[in-house]
Amino acid sequence: QMDVHGRIREVLAETIREELAPEHQQLSTEDLIKALRQRGIIDDVMKELKFVTDVNEKERTSAPKPSTHFVDREPPVLKKTNIDPTRRYLYLQVLGGKAFLEHLQEPEPLPGQICSTFTLCLHFRNQRFRSKPVPCACEPDFHDGFLLEVHKDSLGDGSKMVDAATMLSICDPVHMVLIKTDTFGETTLVASHFLEWRSVLAAENGITNIAVELLGVGTESKVSVGVLNIRLEMYPQLNKTLSPEVTNTQRLFLVYAKQWWREYLQIRPTHNIRLVKIFAQDENGVNHPVCSYIRPLRAGRLLDTPRQAARFVSVLGYERAPVIGGGGGKQEQWCTLLAFLCRNKGDCEDHANLLCGLLLGFGLEAFVCVGTKAKGVPHTWVMTCGTDGTITFWESLTGHRYIHRPINPDDPPLVEQPKPLYPYRTIGCIFNHQKFFGNCQPSDAVEVCVFDLHDESKWKPMSGEAIKSVCFPGTTSSVLPFPPLCASTIDPAVTSNDIELQLRILVSEHRKDLGLSTVWDDHLSYLLSPALAAYELERTTSISAGNEEFQDAVRRAVPDGHTFKGFPIHFVYRNARRAFATCLRSPFCEEVICCRGDQVRLAVRVRVFTYPESACAVWIMFACKYRSVL
Repeated sequence: QMDVHGRIREVLAETIREELAPEHQQLSTEDLIKALRQRGIIDDVMKELKFVTDVNEKERTSAPKPSTHFVDREPPVLKKTNIDPTRRYLYLQVLGGKAFLEHLQEPEPLPGQICSTFTLCLHFRNQRFRSKPVPCACEPDFHDGFLLEVHKDSLGDGSKMVDAATMLSICDPVHMVLIKTDTFGETTLVASHFLEWRSVLAAENGITNIAVELLGVGTESKVSVGVLNIRLEMYPQLNKTLSPEVTNTQRLFLVYAKQWWREYLQIRPTHNIRLVKIFAQDENGVNHPVCSYIRPLRAGRLLDTPRQAARFVSVLGYERAPVIGGGGGKQEQWCTLLAFLCRNKGDCEDHANLLCGLLLGFGLEAFVCVGTKAKGVPHTWVMTCGTDGTITFWESLTGHRYIHRPINPDDPPLVEQPKPLYPYRTIGCIFNHQKFFGNCQPSDAVEVCVFDLHDESKWKPMSGEAIKSVCFPGTTSSVLPFPPLCASTIDPAVTSNDIELQLRILVSEHRKDLGLSTVWDDHLSYLLSPALAAYELERTTSISAGNEEFQDAVRRAVPDGHTFKGFPIHFVYRNARRAFATCLRSPFCEEVICCRGDQVRLAVRVRVFTYPESACAVWIMFACKYRSVL
């Protein structure tokens, strides 16, 4: 708004003319900051800048404006929002896009008209940013600047200015994910790009302009989606420029993996049909070792318990990777974490990888299991090994947990065997960020599987050193980046009210079409709250509480001779119309909403429970009371 860039450049040019002309001495950053301060520019900028305060610090009553640029960093030491002249920054500007040909025919949106939008999400070294949404167009009007701090890994060195050689060894790319949000709020992953920013280190004056071609995802990973104009600039400028180098650890790992697989097949020829997955393709169709999709993740103060983490992962939307042109085949696509979080939905592998990382962060020994469900459908889930040998399976799509007790096939027929409650049928391999095991027991059926991972006759391990060479942060530029989780920007009270009001209108309209009038009972609606809170608590902790009080309150609110009917339902999206259409498909719900009778009173209560990112659990309860006329 203030054209800070222009003003700072003028002042710097002036300062350099005045101060440098006589004896060409070096101007320090302090001199320049002093010059800016003297001209009052720093004060102006500070007045204008609105730093994003932590959502949890202040009570929010009104509907909050979501911040357009948010930086969430875990180490509290780095919670600095102002520019520090002793640090090195990469300033990345997105100056519009072009050739987004899919939107060639889109008409200009009218002012105030809701249209589909593009949002660009960035992640670099534990910092996350999001652009303002712009209308989808052939030349989308992105104009955003992001200040990325190029700090060192360890906090001890974090205070020193990073030199060029150190920056060259920072192989973390800037991960950019482009999300399209349609007019119904549905998100699609358009592109996921790893920007190699180190070209700026070799640029003449520390500034470089690049046209970044974004490619599609999945089956369209070779197709151009559009081009972004990006300008990179180092602050403060470097005194010497360099050229980057490449590594070959990927190739060595590939040779090792082939050798491991040959040995695995020699154990038993039938092993070639087991689901042993060593590499998986990301959204760009690039192969990575499966272990590199996992990293122990600490959620800061956003999640308190492993079970709450499982609940969070289960309320992220589930969507199978799309297959173009039909065909019953399952498109193989493991998403990078940023792409999964930004579009707020993904396949079972994405859920399992995230849950495994969070459980590892909570100090558990967790693995992702690759195998099948009923009818031989490939599936992934998570397993934790207790110190006492207890094996627990975690279903990442539902948050359910199952204790595994193996059946001993050698027992005599009269010995009673445990009945497995879990849906899993076979298991081919398990892995986390440090270990990989192929199942080499005679049968790969889960129910007879023994998880003694130290016994190499049951589980063939991969070399920990080999895994570390390709999965350890900082080893190669191809190691996948892991962004920190961000707090929810959704206000649960405001959102609950919005959905509830929309549902009241939808119910009234639906009843009107059936020739029925609608009378709402606000008191009865309010009494449904404790039930919704209890349902969510039960999903998170497996403990149900407070049912007695709820039943007692309902009995008091429903007079003698009247009948009460209630129907609770749970969604992971916030679209009221879509939820209502789903509810009407249930005969029980339809019975409540379309209730006929004497003195009919209707009630509806919505409770939105927010989780990190934009994940939320939406509980809705419809109820009615009416006089029973027999």
